[in-house]
Formats: sequence, structure tokens, C-alpha cells
Amino acid sequence: MHLGNLIARLENDDDAADALEALGDVVLFARVCVIAQQFDESPGAYVGGAARRFAAVASSEDWLDLVGALGRTSDPARAALAKILAWSIARDEEVVVAEGSELAA
Repeated sequence: MHLGNLIARLENDDDAADALEALGDVVLFARVCVIAQQFDESPGAYVGGAARRFAAVASSEDWLDLVGALGRTSDPARAALAKILAWSIARDEEVVVAEGSELAA
């Protein structure tokens, strides 16, 4: 699957939620749920938003990191989603902390 197709599919909340669940990463799933709740979003909506934000504002270095990860895996869609979510969560956690909210543990 091409990266553009992956990002487009993540526009659909149900597809995004399915993709998140398919990762099989319980810790990442929990982190997405917590940060999504901070922004009053469903986990699926957060995943879709993360993909859109990455496509729109990720730096060249972020893209290079993503492309490098894709080259080192047999499952590029899974690797792309995990990298995009980690990137988005890191930035959104900074926003939440800066605004004085607390992230649920």
C-alpha cells in the first residue's frame, strides 16, 4: 500500500480505528486513547488527524526517519502508522502539558 493511500484510508474513523487495533501494540493503543480523550476525539479520529498532521507539517527529518523505517520492515503500512502515531503523540503531549492539563496514566 502506498503511503498516500494509507493516509487517505485513515481519513475514515472506522478504518483508522481498525488500523490502530491491527497494530497489536497495547501500549500505543492506550496512549492514543488517552491523548485522543484530551482532545475530545475518538481513537479513530485521532489516528486520522495524526496522519493528516504528519503529511502537512512533518519536517524533512521526520519524513526521512519515516522512509528509513519503511525500508527496514516487511510491513511498511504498520511501520508507517506506528511512526506517525509516535510523532503525533509526542507533539500533542507537549501541547497538553503546556496547556496545564494532565495526561491520564
